[in-house]
Amino acid sequence: MFSDESRFSLQSDSCRTFIWRVPGTRYHQENTIDGGAGWLVWEGIILGSRTDLHVLSVTMTGHIYRDVILEQHVHLFRGAMGAEFLFMDDNAHPHRANIVDEWLQSEDITHMDSPAYSPDLNPIEHVWDMLGRRIAACQPPPTCLPELRRALLDEWCNIPQDQIDNLILSMPRRCKACIASSGKHTPY
Repeated sequence: MFSDESRFSLQSDSCRTFIWRVPGTRYHQENTIDGGAGWLVWEGIILGSRTDLHVLSVTMTGHIYRDVILEQHVHLFRGAMGAEFLFMDDNAHPHRANIVDEWLQSEDITHMDSPAYSPDLNPIEHVWDMLGRRIAACQPPPTCLPELRRALLDEWCNIPQDQIDNLILSMPRRCKACIASSGKHTPY
């Protein structure tokens, strides 16, 4: 199972606008942009299936990750898959909290290490991109949080499973590229 969370906002918060500023003024009010209201969403994908999209109104912490995501959702997939279950998330701080590692060990869940320099290794990052593009193409676009929530849930259901499966099936190629680059940026 590949797992991750992402934030979707009503306004663009890509922060890809490059600006020049005086050294030492990075966090001055005139140099910051509020990304706007949005939702934190979580999903898990496996070959041939996926979880529901979970829309959260909280900041992810180790406790929330363990109590809301792992215990309520990953645990069920682990039970259905049996001993062959392999779990992958990224290196986000909440995912590496001691309480999370202890829980994974207590549930006998094999956790796949994710190289620090290869966040694109997890196919779920590409699923986020698909979902983001679908939200951006909504006509009319969501203008309030309830509309954004509904659009996220609807578009998540509309992503074809075969597209997700193709991303998962690309893992051997992705892993080979990551190994060849010693865990650094991969050129694909």
